[in-house]
Amino acid sequence: MLNVYGARVTDIFLSYNREDQMRAKLFAAAFEAQGFKVWWDVGLRTGEAYDQVTEKALKTAKAVVVLWSKKSVESRWVRAEATLADRNKTLVPCMIEPCERPIMFELTQTAELSHWTGDATDRAWVAFLEDVKRLVSKEPAPAAEAPATPLAAPTVQETLKPGQSGSAPSLAVLPFTNRSSLPEDEVFAEGMVEDVISALSQAVNVRVLGSTATAMLKRAALTDVAALGRQLGVRYLLEGNVRRVGANLRVTTQLLEAETGTAIWTAKFDRPLSELAELQEELVTDIAASLDVEVYSQEMERALKKPADITAWEAVARSMSVYREYDSAALQRGIQEAARAVAIAPDYAPGHANLAAALSDAYLFSPDNPAEVQRIRAIAKRALDLAPDDAPVLCWVGEALCFTGSPEEGERYTRRAVRKAPGSGFLHLIHGAACAMLNRHAESLSHCNTAERLMPGSYLMWAIKYGQARAYTGLERWAEANSAIDESLDLYPAHPPLHVLKAHISMQLGRDTDARRHIETARKAGWNLTQAERLWRRNEPNSPTLEADIATIQALYGETEPGA
Repeated sequence: MLNVYGARVTDIFLSYNREDQMRAKLFAAAFEAQGFKVWWDVGLRTGEAYDQVTEKALKTAKAVVVLWSKKSVESRWVRAEATLADRNKTLVPCMIEPCERPIMFELTQTAELSHWTGDATDRAWVAFLEDVKRLVSKEPAPAAEAPATPLAAPTVQETLKPGQSGSAPSLAVLPFTNRSSLPEDEVFAEGMVEDVISALSQAVNVRVLGSTATAMLKRAALTDVAALGRQLGVRYLLEGNVRRVGANLRVTTQLLEAETGTAIWTAKFDRPLSELAELQEELVTDIAASLDVEVYSQEMERALKKPADITAWEAVARSMSVYREYDSAALQRGIQEAARAVAIAPDYAPGHANLAAALSDAYLFSPDNPAEVQRIRAIAKRALDLAPDDAPVLCWVGEALCFTGSPEEGERYTRRAVRKAPGSGFLHLIHGAACAMLNRHAESLSHCNTAERLMPGSYLMWAIKYGQARAYTGLERWAEANSAIDESLDLYPAHPPLHVLKAHISMQLGRDTDARRHIETARKAGWNLTQAERLWRRNEPNSPTLEADIATIQALYGETEPGA
């Protein structure tokens, strides 16, 4: 069997960073002295296509030796080569200097050869060499076979003609690898896939493929991610592994963009083995929630960069990006994008519901206008007529009703939304706001805390912390309210309503000077007393301390009047 050079198939593929070439040369020479056929890129001939030759050598090698160093862990090429080798079960890594390995490989057994200078009798080298020999002596893993019949998988279309709504991106969860080699962990790994799929089916930002579509890949080597993505008809692939680490079980996951094979997100989740049965549901929820947030973040960026030919779903994603700023200009952009979704697909219920919510966001900061309220309610009704049981539709309709003066009615819809999709952090956040409007602050805090757990790293974290601060304020837990509003301000220091709430909390803590300073900041941002009072009344219509709170805000504004 010949390789790209006309010689026998490569035994060892050497993956390293160019700045470590002298160390790589040492390894190559030592392997060749043992009779191995070694491929490393110094052997490329002039005129050869680097990526094609490298990829072919990487896929046909019996062992892939990755030299981890401070430079190689930052190399996109080395990480990609290690990822492919890991899938093909040909990875044999070693450390050539102290460094922090990429998260996906930190649990892979890795030889420590930072000290090695070529001594053939060195114990660590001898042990590493034996590992390489065992792998080279094995038969290469079989390639993944295509199913006999096409899979009934959703197709992701990059562009759609006007009148088509589009949909959330699709994702397949690949079988998880059991790195512990224990039978009980094999059962756990298989169950994890089923449970993650089940949890993702409750998400609102991603469509997940059933496990039967990927079951045939269990023992196969996944060598061509792009081909697999086309075969399954998905945009994203999730792969993972489970391993015991001391008294814990660790699940490591990686999200791949199918078209390019690029790893765009990695994460690890640990749980004590003694508590695993009780915490397994929480573990699955955390994985699915983090994934839902990451996929939506990727899709929002993709939608924002598209110059034209966007789908209605993408227009809604663009509309949701206003929460990054949430000022008057951003709110108007949100309305425009939501209106675009309706124009693209007039019967697209999420478009109508998102438009009602976007209009209500702007109304929350605007003077009373009964005609505008009726307009928003009519749009919300149209959304419900089109999709009365869709979770995002219910949530946006509930938000629109809450923000236009009907929190009791709106809360019924947000509550239904959360029941239908309990894995969506955004739905919990909006329901928490509805509960706060009804003076149910303990319930509001619970949903805000759930949103925080379900949306790690989300662009909405400032709003989550704001919701927590409002709930703690309603519960008169002032120290906790102060901590939460400080976190919100750290994330979004330019939002005037946050400074008004901070001022109110500071007064309760006896920090009058801080309170006045934050009101002055709100003033400088153009936030006057009328706006502050209006928003407070709309956010807290059922608060028993409403008038006293308003009096405090009025007094603070009076004390900070120019010349006061």
